[in-house]
Amino acid sequence: MSEDQTTKHYTNGEITIVWQPQLCKHATKCWKGLPTVFDYQKRPWITIDGAESAAIINQVTQCPSGALSFFKNAEADQQ
Repeated sequence: MSEDQTTKHYTNGEITIVWQPQLCKHATKCWKGLPTVFDYQKRPWITIDGAESAAIINQVTQCPSGALSFFKNAEADQQ
């Protein structure tokens, strides 16, 4: 599996963003909607400390391809 096909995780302690690059359709909704977190010109391109968790969740749920998702870390700890 090449590096660009690897699922990536970004956490701020409260939530974790999951990015599956193989699903990305480059719709640009993420970085146009929340550029303080999503910046395609940076590496890594997700800066999870760039906004409050609620704003990140709101933006991630708008991803049309499902390449971006999230989970709340407290919920994952209970599993």
